[in-house]
Parts: sequence; C-alpha cells; structure tokens
Amino acid sequence: MSMNRREFMQMLAVAAAGGMSLHSGFARAQQAAAALYDMPAFGNVSLLHMTDCHAQLLPIHFREPSVNLGIGNMSGKVPHLVGEHLLKHFGIRPGSIEAHAFTYLDFVEAAKTYGKVGGFAHLATLVKQLKASRPGALLLDGGDTWQGSATALWTKAQDMVDACKLLGVDVMTLHWESTYGAERVKEIEEKDFAGRIDIVAQNVKTTDFEDPVFKPYVIRNINGVPVAIVGQAFPYTPIANPRWMTPDWSFGIQEQGMQEAVDAARAEGAQVVVVLSHNGMDVDLKLASRVTGIDAIFGGHTHDGMPAPTVVDNAGGKTLVTNAGSSGKFLGVMDFDVRDGKVADFRYRLLPVFANLLPADPDMAAFIDKVRAPFLEKLGEPLAVTEGLLYRRGNFNGSWDQLIVDALIAEKDAELAFSPGFRWGTSLLPGDTITMEHLLDQTAITYPWTTLTEMSGEMIKTILEDVADNLFNPDPYYQQGGDMVRVGGLQYTCDPAAPMGRRIDDMMLKGKRIEPGKTYKVAGWAPVAEEARDSGPAVWDVVASHLRAQKVVTQQALNLPELKGVGGNPGLVL
Repeated sequence: MSMNRREFMQMLAVAAAGGMSLHSGFARAQQAAAALYDMPAFGNVSLLHMTDCHAQLLPIHFREPSVNLGIGNMSGKVPHLVGEHLLKHFGIRPGSIEAHAFTYLDFVEAAKTYGKVGGFAHLATLVKQLKASRPGALLLDGGDTWQGSATALWTKAQDMVDACKLLGVDVMTLHWESTYGAERVKEIEEKDFAGRIDIVAQNVKTTDFEDPVFKPYVIRNINGVPVAIVGQAFPYTPIANPRWMTPDWSFGIQEQGMQEAVDAARAEGAQVVVVLSHNGMDVDLKLASRVTGIDAIFGGHTHDGMPAPTVVDNAGGKTLVTNAGSSGKFLGVMDFDVRDGKVADFRYRLLPVFANLLPADPDMAAFIDKVRAPFLEKLGEPLAVTEGLLYRRGNFNGSWDQLIVDALIAEKDAELAFSPGFRWGTSLLPGDTITMEHLLDQTAITYPWTTLTEMSGEMIKTILEDVADNLFNPDPYYQQGGDMVRVGGLQYTCDPAAPMGRRIDDMMLKGKRIEPGKTYKVAGWAPVAEEARDSGPAVWDVVASHLRAQKVVTQQALNLPELKGVGGNPGLVL
C-alpha cells in the first residue's frame, strides 16, 4: 500500500483528532509513517496473516516482553531476543515507531506518543487496502481469536465469529477456541463459517478411530497458482486446557502426519504449501527443519512479533518461519513470486497496526458498536486507579499478574497464590482507571473458578518444576506452552538451564524456608481438572472485590525469582 501526500496528511489529521500530541517524537514518527505502510505489491501470490488477537475488538496498549529466555542452543536466537538486542538483530532504529511496536523500551512514554494499537476497525482498513493492491490475497487467522474479552465470553464467541467474517478471514486454525467445547466449535464451523471460512488442523483427530475432525488442508487458487494451507492446531490443548471440553479429540505435534499432509497437497497440484500453525515459534523452527516441502510457516501461540522470517534449512530445501505477535497489533504480509511451479522469491513485512495512523473502517466500527452496546454499563464499571504500568507478558511475572495473585491471597486468606502463565491481556498506563472490562481482558475464560488448596511444600516444588520444564525444556517438542506460573507470597531461585527437576531451589515464605512435609494454604484459579468445576467464585469477581476496596493500586515490586546461569542472555532485561 502506498500513500500520496493527501492521504498522508489525512493520517496526520486522524492522529490530531485522536488527541495525539504532535511533539518532536511523534513528528519523527509521522515522517516515517508513509514508509511504515508503504509496501508495493510483489509477485503473484499474497497471504495476509493475523494471530492471537485474543478477542480484542478495540484498540489497546500492549507491552512486549523484557524476559523471553532462550536456553541451550536457542539462547541468543530468534525469537528469544528483547529490547536493544531485538532492534540490533533486525536493524530497527532505536526510538523509532517500529522500536515501540516490537519492544518494551520506553513503553509508557512511547505509548503516549504513538497511541494505541490494533482494533478490528483499523485492522479492517489495512486488510482492505492490502487486498485491493493484491488481487486474490487470502487472510489467514492463526487462532486464539475467540477468547480473551468479556464480550467473547458472554456471547460464546459469537462477536468474534461475526467480526472475522466481516474482516474477510479465509482460513483459520485453533487453540483457545476449543475451550468453548467441541460442540460449539463444530457448530460455528458447520453453520457460521460454511462456505466462508475453512478451519484446518491436520493434527486433530477423533480418539476412537483417528478420523480427522477438521480438514487437514485446503487448496485455494490465487491468480492461477494452487496454494495449499495446512493447519496445525495447538498440540497440547488437552494438557494446557481442560481435557473435558474436547474429550473425543486428540491433538499432538504429529510430525509424520504433517509430512503426509504436505505431500498430499503437493500431489494434488499445490505449487505453494504453507502451514498455518499454533505451535509456538520454537516448535515451528524444529518442525521446519524436519518436514520437507513447506514454503512458509505462519506461526502463533507464543506472541512473538518477528519483523522478518527465519530461514530454516531442511533436507528438501528451505522454509520461512514467521510469527505475527498478538492482540491485533500486527498484520503479516507475505508476497511470493511463483514461477515454473515453485516459489522463486518472496517479500515479507510484519506491519504494526497503529490506530491513530489507520482510519477506522465504517462497517467494522458500526458492527463493534452494535455488539458491545448491550454490555457497556457492565464493561465500564470503574474498579480502581493504577499508579503504575499494568502489563502481562514475560517468562515469569507481570504487574497485572502481581495484582491478581495479591488479590487471591488477600481475598482467599491464603499464604501464597498461583496464577497461570497466560500471555494475553491488555496493558494500562499509569493513572488509568481499571474497569471491569480491563480485568476481564486478563481473566475471561470458560473455566474461571478460584481454588483454595492445602499443598505440601514438596507438591509446591513439584508444580514449579513441572511448569519450568514445560517452558525451558531444551527440546521444543516438549514445551507445552505458556510461561512460568505466576507466584504470590513465595520467593525462589530458578536455574533455567538445569536438568529437569533441579531448576527450582531456595523456596522461601515470609523469610522461612518452605518445608517439604509442611502444609500450606495455596490460592489459585483456572483449574483444568473436571472435578474442580465450580470449585469457587470466578476469579474476576474475587479480584474485582479486592480492587473496589483498594480504590488505588500502588506500584508494587514484582515477585520474581532469583535467576541463575542466565547472565548476559539477550532474552533478559530486569
């Protein structure tokens, strides 16, 4: 998409109308804005990619991580780079608008300067403009689309289903979608999406006869070129989320099945084969090195906004591996030049979606207003004011997570608390009012019950060790998703590179060492076991009660472990 001077000045006017201060920092950004969205069409096959929007229909703030550790041979490699290390690797100028999009650096000031990101109305404008300049382009949705907001939860995903149809999604795969239950997912596929959007997942089969639950791939013709999109749903859905929600479906990485699907698509005449994946980027990188015949993997799950693809060598050639971030703040654009039945060249950009630089699409804006209207009073309830930045993103903790575990300890009269290592959830700037909608942005799931459990010190260590192995296992195929469980009231040390079962040590509670045989009162939420259904009030009710009483949330130091063996790791800034 290229902009003429008049269109560029219109963008300036949009920014000013949004209340954005055109001080020197923003003025510099405006000078680069034309280049930001100037991506001339290339080749004859174009694929647009969004992922992990987590049901955010409106523009938001979202802080990128300062901790994204790569361990072993993944240390210092994409995607495990943060801050200045990421900028240097991708050649991004510090202080630029792109630096704000891709890193946590100077987040609060940069967020005030550049405004919010994402929002389906602004994303729709960008999608329409890119499709207009790229006839036949497809929009791929990597999943985690129907979950993450109050309205998605309350409408059983209907708001996001209708929004994706209006946005023009062509093909999607799954993860959190499955937490609405197998029956609801199939209902959407067979009714809402029929003839409009294909759900693809070669690795989801029935547990009895291993029949495919969804199409393994689809082939679409783009400007005379047959293009196959192979689906890869999140492989550890029954472990990371409740098994009872999809009791008759099996998942897994299914490497052999992926090779068979790619080979079948090629045999059917596909000249381009891409994978729409929700594996997480480390898994995609390994998969790309072992499965041949894939031209590109469009990845999701780990929320890594990668400005350029990683080129992976394998026995059959090369595969491009991308990951398009989260929260609706990015749109990936892949242009292929296909000649003589194969990809001869490509161009790729991951475009940040800055709401103040892209006018809202009128149709999408009207739809969003309509779908939110019945819930506005409940969404807008003010709960408290935050004195500091609230964010959730990073391997160990975030200030939103700290708020949640502190509330659980206080409201459940617990000694310590666990909160899942979720990566989704919007950020709030210092001085912002925390509304019920913001709280639900962090907690809106279909199994939100809180728990109070008596656990031995030995069990507490076992839990921490198991989660640490899921995160830091040197084999990506054994990384089951998520970040480290967030902990309140407990201090500990962590050596990410240590062997399984030996990463966690020096567990302390109020200055005293945790005793293996002693019992402790532990609060938590989001239990995956079916017997824990309705075990306690929903987490948002518990935290909301705490916030109403607090009225002001003071800036709290994060309860972070003492890390060992990671000095100089470019995936760490504390």
